[in-house]
Amino acid sequence: MLVTALLVLAIPVNPAAADPRFADPTQLAPGVRYETFSAPTPHGTAHGHLLTVDLDDTHVKVELLRPTAGGADTRTPVSRLADARGAVAAVNGDFFNITETEHPSVQPTGSTVGPAVADGLPLKAAVPDGQRFGPALVPGATDEDVLGIGTDGAARLDRLRLLGTVVTPADTWQLAGFNQYALPEDGIGAYTADWGPASRARAACGTDHARSAACDTDPYEVTVDHDSVTAVSTTPGQGVIPPGTVVLLGRGAGARALRSLRPGDPVHVTHRLQGTADVPPAFAIGGYPILRDGVPLDGLDETVAATRTAAGFGVQGHRLYLLALDGTAEDGDGLTLAELARLLRSLGADGAVNLDGGGSSTLVTRLPGAARNTVRNHPSGAAERPVPNGIGVRSTV
Repeated sequence: MLVTALLVLAIPVNPAAADPRFADPTQLAPGVRYETFSAPTPHGTAHGHLLTVDLDDTHVKVELLRPTAGGADTRTPVSRLADARGAVAAVNGDFFNITETEHPSVQPTGSTVGPAVADGLPLKAAVPDGQRFGPALVPGATDEDVLGIGTDGAARLDRLRLLGTVVTPADTWQLAGFNQYALPEDGIGAYTADWGPASRARAACGTDHARSAACDTDPYEVTVDHDSVTAVSTTPGQGVIPPGTVVLLGRGAGARALRSLRPGDPVHVTHRLQGTADVPPAFAIGGYPILRDGVPLDGLDETVAATRTAAGFGVQGHRLYLLALDGTAEDGDGLTLAELARLLRSLGADGAVNLDGGGSSTLVTRLPGAARNTVRNHPSGAAERPVPNGIGVRSTV
């Protein structure tokens, strides 16, 4: 044991991870602490804000924040998301479809990249890796990766894969997408009320390996209401989808399969997200994995310092860390992805994901006695950017 300890001490550690300096600790609620920190790096000093959450505290609940109106294109600032749920603290969430410069004929959906689960219910699946927004994935990571909290109350890294079928009297087709802004080539995607009013045209653009590739010219859409086809269309639609209704959108071979359906045909659609953990998630949010089993992932960028938001966990999944940097990071005093992973490890995290950064990076808190949440970091866009989801921390006290 002594030899092992000496070897660990001999490993060189980046100063940004080894010596963060903390100040102004504030207990927001039982089990929820907020403080500021500074982390020196070779290229400057990163300034940030940290929430530490005790998941063993029975008064604490961590949940997925999303606009109360629902849907992909109803983005909302983090402070308003937090206030709507009575949260005492929150950070912004997953990367999302924020722009469509490659496809000027379609509107950005505002939908997130990775899977999402709220209160144990799947809201969406992951887009193909080639269609992601955000930094390029390192080897071994996919857009199906999430940070989740299981029904056992412990946080963990998981990978949520879509399992679903479209069953007709004549055929059974595998579902390739669920409430996502980009469908795999030749796939069929299902859209429910959780998608919201956004146009589904973007889903037929790009390929599995190139987000900028052209949009399909022959998509096909089928509306299924309570297991019966009620409408078909050669144009992807938009508008709120009523509860009990599923819209199926096909590309390529998927579109050709759907063209066999007619109004009145019986169709049964199933969908679920299957994780790799033994415990199903009660909460899950897509993220870019940077730390697994206490070790930063190979291939993390060491050169580009930026404003970051991240979520990590330690103490066998019973402690959650949420942090956001101040928005001056683009001037050189932010953190690279590798530095971010080492910083979280120094806090005690065993696993962590990088969340959407830059102008999206936001951390808010509601001090004891305050009526509303206040932005604590300094977003690089000078004001809060509306986002599609976030991580909220509630207290029953």
